[in-house]
Amino acid sequence: MKKKESENKSYKPDWSPENAGNEFAVKIVKGVLSDSIDNKISREIKKHEPSIGELINGTRANNRVLLAKAITLVESNSQKHFHKSQELLNKILPYTGNSIRIGVSGVPGAGKSTFIEAFGMFLISLGHKVAVLSIDPSSSITKGSILGDKTRMEKLSREQNCFIRPSPSSGILGGVARKTQETILLCEAAGYDVILIETVGVGQSEITLRSMVDFFLLILIAGAGDELQGIKKGIIEISDVILINKADGENEKAARIAQTELSSAMHYLSPFTQGWRTHVFLISALMNKGIENVWKVINKFIEVTKNNNVFSERRKGQAVDWMIKIIENELLNHLFNSADNKKEIDKIKNQILSGNLLPTTAAEYLIQKLKL
Repeated sequence: MKKKESENKSYKPDWSPENAGNEFAVKIVKGVLSDSIDNKISREIKKHEPSIGELINGTRANNRVLLAKAITLVESNSQKHFHKSQELLNKILPYTGNSIRIGVSGVPGAGKSTFIEAFGMFLISLGHKVAVLSIDPSSSITKGSILGDKTRMEKLSREQNCFIRPSPSSGILGGVARKTQETILLCEAAGYDVILIETVGVGQSEITLRSMVDFFLLILIAGAGDELQGIKKGIIEISDVILINKADGENEKAARIAQTELSSAMHYLSPFTQGWRTHVFLISALMNKGIENVWKVINKFIEVTKNNNVFSERRKGQAVDWMIKIIENELLNHLFNSADNKKEIDKIKNQILSGNLLPTTAAEYLIQKLKL
């Protein structure tokens, strides 16, 4: 077990040139050096457009300003940034893969952010470095993002060994940002050994997140009527552990009933991970109850899946799936963004709207016409 950072008695201010300008952080805690030369240096770093070499070296050194810039680069949809981001990712690839990737999902109001803060603080106390990739909902109308996690996880955001990056989901199925997998690689290259990915909402489409993490954690709450109502079978099937949160005070009895019901239901479902049975536990993130047990379960899971080779085979399969998704996205972009294709599709749309053509017939025609 790693030494607690609290045992190091030397004073380290929350503010430093490395974390200045933390656009990823929830709350920036500035020190007394706000007008010092260090602050001036930090402002110059922010103004400067870093080279690939600077981004690589900065990411590897966990310079959080440059890490944030590297993530912004790979998140960009601009074609002019694509080749630069691919060069960056290929060069940091040898330094990736040494983390535990944990997906966190759950019903709205289940306390996902509260759990992540309590869990993250616990991991940091053990000497781990934690990255939190919080996927925020994008408006389907304006495409804007709420980025609500900037106002949460206040304690965790102050930790030097934590990096919080809220990203808009951009309407992607399952609430997982399109560039999350690239961001995971960058965080691993920066030395973060536990990566938590929080998703929007709950539903069968969360299989998108399952396809990029090692361990999938579902958070539910009791006392809201039928405990299984509104929880799709698919989300339970892909979970490696289910946590009943807010199991404290008067709600503890209801939480225990929910635990019994869910545990019984698990006997009728095939386990998603070979050699592993989905566990159901009670926790209270607010009261810091049961947090340590969650980490023990995750470590046991990693041990089991590494011993039966599921861990490594899953990672390999995820890499192939990632490639296929990229191909699918590029084909769709080509189909709908090509000027000639747009004209042909618009013609067919008008015939459908006028009632002269069946959608199925139109689709078959376009597939043949566009040679898809």
